Amino acid sequence: LLLAVCAVGIGGTFQYGYNVSVINAPTQHIHKFLNETWSSRYQKELNPNLLTFLWSVIASIFSLGGLCGALIGGSMAIRLGRKGALLMNNVIAILASILMGISFPTGLFELLIAGRFLIGINSGIGFCVQPLYLGEFAPKHLRGGLAMGTSIFLTGGILTGQIIGLRQEMLFFFFFLELLGGEKHLPLLLSSSCVPAFAQLLILPWFPESPRYLLIDRGDELSCAKALKRFYGSSEYRREMEDIQQECFALDGEKPKRPWQLFTDRGVRWQLIAVIVITVGQQLSGINAIYFYTTYVFEQAGILAEKIPYVTLGTGICECLTALSCGLLIDQVGRRCLIIGGYVLMTLWCAVLTVSLTYQELYSWVPYMSMACVFAFILSFGLGPGGITNTLTAELFVQSSRPAAHMIAGTASWISFFTIGMLFPFIVNGLQQYCFVVFLLECFFVAAFIFLIIPETKNKSFLEIKKEFHKLNFGRNA
Repeated sequence: LLLAVCAVGIGGTFQYGYNVSVINAPTQHIHKFLNETWSSRYQKELNPNLLTFLWSVIASIFSLGGLCGALIGGSMAIRLGRKGALLMNNVIAILASILMGISFPTGLFELLIAGRFLIGINSGIGFCVQPLYLGEFAPKHLRGGLAMGTSIFLTGGILTGQIIGLRQEMLFFFFFLELLGGEKHLPLLLSSSCVPAFAQLLILPWFPESPRYLLIDRGDELSCAKALKRFYGSSEYRREMEDIQQECFALDGEKPKRPWQLFTDRGVRWQLIAVIVITVGQQLSGINAIYFYTTYVFEQAGILAEKIPYVTLGTGICECLTALSCGLLIDQVGRRCLIIGGYVLMTLWCAVLTVSLTYQELYSWVPYMSMACVFAFILSFGLGPGGITNTLTAELFVQSSRPAAHMIAGTASWISFFTIGMLFPFIVNGLQQYCFVVFLLECFFVAAFIFLIIPETKNKSFLEIKKEFHKLNFGRNA
């Protein structure tokens, strides 16, 4: 089961995390490439405003691709199967890598934009299908921990991208990675997304398709039994087989639903509302604001400017370790405790950080308190919303509704990601450190919503979770 999680994650959310962070490393080289290409093509200098616009397009087109990927990911998972969708997704990643890799030798920055768009589609599909696959082959007593593979590989991808962005003078033990960050090897860096894609194409075919998909969607009981034996062994698979058969019987041949059908289905009304609230809440929780303020906070704490990237790397390591810790705790402590606790702590750190940033220059010890708040916020996010959100999305729906629910959740996530990226600079300029008051209220609201609406899902089958929502959807007398 652990090997299956690794095979799925390396070409899934790892790509998302890696491509979000790796584009920051060669920023100066890409600016130079844009200037030189424009000068050779039009025999005049590139306007600084147009340069900023082109760079913004290169960075943000990834989000638009992610949104498109989320919209088609569920349909691919239904038609091709969970495993088939992930394998086909790697073809998009390889094509994107080729386009980005040849953009510099050919002097066509349009290929770089197209490649970023395609790798965004790849990330959107992976972000949709990976938790779907993991949630369906995991036994219910380990479902939370295995589903955390989504967040673990996501943070691992971000950390890998941050490592590549480190400066050469301090990176002698990552020398081969620094080579990729050099200007001469920039095409290799931009095309490096093909490495996890090829790795998944080599490893994932050795693992079976989702057992639930095989029995409930395809009606292939023999293949389902074979898949369960591969995952659990010949002596342990029968209990899971019975659970899948019960869900299949309850659905009574119900076909996979489309996203728009969920909005009109009263039986999943509150599950859908819950998924949208926690998905949007995760993106708008203030984690982007924390990363925006890290450089300022570390400078005020007396850390030299050239050392700040290495301290920032510590935030990436911190997030990765908390994702691993959450994976170990989720099936012991439960989902509600971790995610509500995470949001409550984030509310607290937002309040403390607002005060400490306001009085940053008043006392010498205040900057250190701000720095501690940054790490505390990231720890709270990783143990709560960062890890649990995708797990809950996979658990709150039965087989016929799950792919559509992931499409809706993915769409909400990417739209929120794009919106906060567009609006956040204006929020910071307008409110400055008081922007954390907005995030404080948002974290408190989401924590209260989860406490009142979402039940504990630990060690429960998908049918048992559906029954928990029945009274909310149809009233207490139903």
